[in-house]
Amino acid sequence: MRILYLLLSIIFVSSCSEEKTAKQRPNIVFIMSDDHAYQAISAYDNRLIHTPNIDRVAKMGILFTNASVTNSICAPSRATILTGKHTHINGKTDNHFPFDTTNVTFPQLLQEAGYQTAMFGKLHFGNNPKGFDQFKILPGQGVYYNPIFITKNEGTYEVEGYVTDIITDMTLDWLENERKADQPFFLAYLHKAPHREWLPAERHIAEFAQKTFPEPATLFDDYSGRGTAAKEAEMNLLHHMNWAGDSKIYPEVMDQLGIPDASGWDKGAFEREVGRMNLTQRANWDKVYQPMNEAFIQAFPNMTDEDKMRWRYQRYMQDYLGTIASVDENVGRVLDYLEANGLMENTIIVYTSDQGFYLGEHGWFDKRFVYDESFKTPLLVAWPGKIQPGTKSDELVQNLDFAQTFLEAAGIPQPEDMQGESLMPLLTGETDKWTRDAVYYHYYEYPSIHMVKRHYAIVTKEYKLIHFYYDVDEWELYDRVNDPQELKNVYDDPAYKEIREKLHEDLEALREKYGDSSEISQKLLEEYLDKLRGTEQRLAPSFKKVGGD
Repeated sequence: MRILYLLLSIIFVSSCSEEKTAKQRPNIVFIMSDDHAYQAISAYDNRLIHTPNIDRVAKMGILFTNASVTNSICAPSRATILTGKHTHINGKTDNHFPFDTTNVTFPQLLQEAGYQTAMFGKLHFGNNPKGFDQFKILPGQGVYYNPIFITKNEGTYEVEGYVTDIITDMTLDWLENERKADQPFFLAYLHKAPHREWLPAERHIAEFAQKTFPEPATLFDDYSGRGTAAKEAEMNLLHHMNWAGDSKIYPEVMDQLGIPDASGWDKGAFEREVGRMNLTQRANWDKVYQPMNEAFIQAFPNMTDEDKMRWRYQRYMQDYLGTIASVDENVGRVLDYLEANGLMENTIIVYTSDQGFYLGEHGWFDKRFVYDESFKTPLLVAWPGKIQPGTKSDELVQNLDFAQTFLEAAGIPQPEDMQGESLMPLLTGETDKWTRDAVYYHYYEYPSIHMVKRHYAIVTKEYKLIHFYYDVDEWELYDRVNDPQELKNVYDDPAYKEIREKLHEDLEALREKYGDSSEISQKLLEEYLDKLRGTEQRLAPSFKKVGGD
């Protein structure tokens, strides 16, 4: 009897210990928006928009001013986050072709270790994310109004309303009704906004359409200090942005003014988004955009190219920032829930984006380049009791690091083939343990839409060395301290000779460290071109100039 009592006592103590350990492990709320530029978060820069709820995360914790991505494009960035590996290792180098589902992702490891896991919103690739007990995700890019969701347990269905609100409703419903109090949880709360084609919620349309925003100093950049890649990219607001889908000029107005649908899908993009609205949504839309279109009809014949550029910039900012207003409101809803339900104390809260974005800088929209507006991404992390509130860090951190950070926080061993570094020393104030002094970047999706050339780079706090390759062989070097707008390539400047040589050595060392090489780049290029020739991918008209059929 004594032995039986002793065994039961051991089992009881062990069970209590395991329950206590589970409760001590932090919850993780990972909030990510799509294409949210750091310039459009007031914790970074308050000239464009006020984002009080996203800013709350920084006030509670740490704001990283030198956070970046390894490959500035949506699906590859997400694959890097999930796997903790560079895109040439995890295989998701571009948006076109499938993710290799044999990759092990950190949510799988969290789930196996006893975490309850859920994902709501935009994954971008794959319809059955591994490692999640529950998910409701948008197919591909999704749409802003009345979106369709793919779910784990309820099939595929359409939800009436605005996508940012709906994703949040699903997230809060899970927290309230499905979350298990005796398990730590990982919650991926992933917004479509502010991805192109930027449709604000009904409540924000009129408000933002009336606003005027300051122009970036480089709006009319002529790229004279840069190489071929900047000059040939197809992401200029005036020349490459769509009139219907992006600037909300109605297709019939385009016809009336003789504006061609140069991309071949501009009017279709408008109809795919605006055409999904119900009668009430469309009426609220037309109240604002119909008068704008009528005013445009009168102004267009007398507008110079400079006038059109300025007009298009304002239209872009009105819609782009209007979508962010909804994101900020809804982030506030989730933070309020966590506070009201006692979930802040032991929860890591991350706000980030899958990459940066151009908001008219250099005359551009979109991303892809290793230049700062595209390469840098917002990263704000709160962890009450662990992170000193109001902290800032300029350390070189990347989306490559998220997986290992979450695993270490959860007390889970990190797979040896992950390539990042846990951010825990920076989160907990042990900055002397952080030794990284350079990061690696590689962009692959060329030739394709926007025609940003293939390139790889090393980036330090002071310098950026870039190699553009395939149909060119050009190097660029930027002094990030003295030329923060990256307007002057100093690669051939004798004053930078020693710096250039040192960066070349360091770049080669980084490529070796991360398992990248010219041979791998060539192999990936050949595979990409072969696949493109066998598909009907939406490509820029320039594709045929550089090796496509």
